[in-house]
Amino acid sequence: MMRLHLHLLSDSTGETLENIAKAALAQYDDVETVRHFWPMVRTEAHLERILQEIAQNPGLVVFTLVNPATRRILEQRCLALGLPAVAPLDPVNDALSGLLGQQAKARPGRQHVLDAAYFARVDAIQWTIAHDDGIASEEWEEADIVLAGVSRSSKTPTSIYLANRGYKTANIPIVVESPPPLNLYKLANPLIVGLTTSADRLIQVRRNRLLSLNQQPDTSYVEEEAVMRELAFARRMFADNGWPVIDVTRRSIEETAAAIIALCNQRRADAAPKVES
Repeated sequence: MMRLHLHLLSDSTGETLENIAKAALAQYDDVETVRHFWPMVRTEAHLERILQEIAQNPGLVVFTLVNPATRRILEQRCLALGLPAVAPLDPVNDALSGLLGQQAKARPGRQHVLDAAYFARVDAIQWTIAHDDGIASEEWEEADIVLAGVSRSSKTPTSIYLANRGYKTANIPIVVESPPPLNLYKLANPLIVGLTTSADRLIQVRRNRLLSLNQQPDTSYVEEEAVMRELAFARRMFADNGWPVIDVTRRSIEETAAAIIALCNQRRADAAPKVES
């Protein structure tokens, strides 16, 4: 197994860099990565301390620094050390500058400003937490999205992820013995999406959950026939109401959320008034 020192330098939170690095490293096997994360790099003195660490642990340097002086120092020192230094946002900024006819503002962390969109995301997160697991169903009409599915079908983590993207998301567990509230079938504003999964995967997840709670792992909650009956009941409900369905068996939370957002965008496009050519 190869060992790689990865130095991530950002003049802001570094969230963008972490996501880029995660996406890139996912394409490689048998690599032990030692990550050195350096956020809020805004002074030359801070950069000098980091450069000492880079010299002691040489590897790949990936950075998002908008200050020309600190950027120049980093690039020159990496060149002297014989280390690759990559600025992944440069091609995007160059293309935007060419298309828009203006230079980037070079303001660190500008995407994190406390604007209306930021506060809308905060509001969505608070609303979503308050409407988890079927709570406050009388307020579901305010939601952007309502997720329905059997227990342990990733409803809550998907809801939280969607809330971080600005979508007010409620979720409701589908239980054979306890039908959902009737207003679920009368909602006009939110997009209702059914989440389903394979019985084998669901049993595995549920059994792990019981073990983590130090509970007996041999109950009807994980019994194959009961689980199959639950899933069939939920799928029939989704089909009877014409709700779109997403199988989360082999999807990450991010992939499930992306599919739901695509459904929202398509719904919005279908509802938009058509412009005559």
